[in-house]
Amino acid sequence: MVLTRLKAESERKLAKQICKVVLDHFEKQYSKELGDSWNTVRIPDRMPSERHQMGSLKKYYLLNAASVLPVLALELQDGEKVLDLCAAPGGKSVALLQCAYPGYLHCNEYDSLRLRWLRQTLESFIPQSLVNEIKVSELDGREMGDAEPETFDKVLVDAPCSNDRSWLFSSDSQKAACRISHRRKLPVLQIELLRSAIKSLRPGGLLVYSTCTLSKAENQDVIGEILNSHSNMVPVDMTDMARTCSRDFTFAPTGQEGGLLVIPEKGKAWGPMYVAKLKKSWTA
Repeated sequence: MVLTRLKAESERKLAKQICKVVLDHFEKQYSKELGDSWNTVRIPDRMPSERHQMGSLKKYYLLNAASVLPVLALELQDGEKVLDLCAAPGGKSVALLQCAYPGYLHCNEYDSLRLRWLRQTLESFIPQSLVNEIKVSELDGREMGDAEPETFDKVLVDAPCSNDRSWLFSSDSQKAACRISHRRKLPVLQIELLRSAIKSLRPGGLLVYSTCTLSKAENQDVIGEILNSHSNMVPVDMTDMARTCSRDFTFAPTGQEGGLLVIPEKGKAWGPMYVAKLKKSWTA
């Protein structure tokens, strides 16, 4: 029993170590993209959460404060139809329900393991009577636009990305190197998800795109490609949000066109979190 506990403790400490392969990659990329800001970035360890217990509502959800920004940017109103396209693990879905009472909430997650995690989150934080009113699906997000055309007032695309926090704290250098090699493919998927989301959004509706990476290729470049190829999508200025939240968050300096980028730093270790907001016009 003692040896088992010691082994578990050793593995836990190992998992917390910063992966040099990832750190070296970040150093090379982000020192170029963020300049002096990269020197102040700190990506601290993740906090533990409560275990899921069937039939018992949890008291709290540990959510990185920056993860609330995409939810607030969506400006959800009572009665609106909203889609959380890549919903797992479900923290943003729970946060959405604290902002308003939507007329229809659709939470989608393509990955089967993450889908189970999403269901557990909903069951852990939302009364069963409300959970039954939420549609949960396992559709490839790239097909949602064809399945639900012009259906939603608001769409959140918290896209799969090169998660800087989880990648940095990895004990498996080989796996980390493999992730980095596949990093360049992610923008293709992110653009396809956004195009599907645009199809599912009604004219006049709002779309929020977010990632938890500092990568310009997955953030500003993705939004730039969408704006260049979709004349019916217009960027929404987020200056007021940045001004309102500047006391609690550190945003990347000017030059981060097409959205806001929260960068972690000592004393305000939230993020990274990129948020962009687009509106679908009534004319193509």
